[in-house]
Amino acid sequence: MWSSSGLAAEENLLGVYGREGAQFLIRERSGELELLYKAENQEGHEFASYCSYPLRKGADGSYELLLFGPAQQTQAKVRFFYDAAQRVTGVLLGEKRYGKQSFAQEEGKTFRIQPQLPLAGLRQKALQAKMPVEEGEFLKPDLVELKNMDASLQLDIRYATDNNFMGMPLYEEGRAFLQRPAAEALVRVNQALKKYGYGLIIYDAYRPWYVTKMFWDATPEAQKVFVADPAKGSRHNRGGAVDIGLYSRKTGQSVDMGSGYDEFSLRAFSWYPGGNSVQRERRELLRLLMAGEGFAVYPEEWWHFDYAAWRSYPLLNVPFHEL
Repeated sequence: MWSSSGLAAEENLLGVYGREGAQFLIRERSGELELLYKAENQEGHEFASYCSYPLRKGADGSYELLLFGPAQQTQAKVRFFYDAAQRVTGVLLGEKRYGKQSFAQEEGKTFRIQPQLPLAGLRQKALQAKMPVEEGEFLKPDLVELKNMDASLQLDIRYATDNNFMGMPLYEEGRAFLQRPAAEALVRVNQALKKYGYGLIIYDAYRPWYVTKMFWDATPEAQKVFVADPAKGSRHNRGGAVDIGLYSRKTGQSVDMGSGYDEFSLRAFSWYPGGNSVQRERRELLRLLMAGEGFAVYPEEWWHFDYAAWRSYPLLNVPFHEL
């Protein structure tokens, strides 16, 4: 049976195999392994668009994939490949070998992009840029500091360090702010998590506009789906969005959510059906409790939640030390 500790012997097999056009997942569900692939002519990212087949371990240690045809069930041998550290590097299905995708989190590292511009000078360029002009009426900003609202909220403000996808400090201080109604709602979620043994980690909240500009200028075109266009501004710039994870109230340590924070990959999508049951249950618990307090998850990032009234606030470019 699978455990939340991640010590199951077959945990090493879980992951994303192949590449676009010939990609599939191996995941755990109810203590058993499954192979999932996206059916042809299926669009969207919902689990319903994936076909699932059981993967069984034989007495000799080998694996078999159970294939269901119109009138019968057949079995196909599956062979996994390992490196010197006994990490799975690929799999042989039939006569074709598929590589296993590796992710920085699995090696205890932080995901990093290959910046399109030198990091030196990005800040100066962003600070000199002009925010987009907005029309309409907005609520008066009322940013409050989250740690002052609930001391049990953990802060891991990655952008105040070099432990982030840009590899450089972007904030001058490791602080987190939200518009007051959003902050109060977030505190209620944090309190509701107590009975499940969890608390909230805050990775990011209000973000000055110039930082969004830095993200955009540095991020490769193919990965811009994960960053906001500064011409429109970010929901973070309005103080109406928050990036969060879960920590164990028993150990005080963060828990595995199935991907790293700010990991630009398939695993980051909120609908990602891979990984193990515990990881998916944690994501679902977080989504449900946040939705109950007026937050909606961003489809491309399981950790990003938008407060319902985020549109009511203006774009802001106020540094933390002025708040």
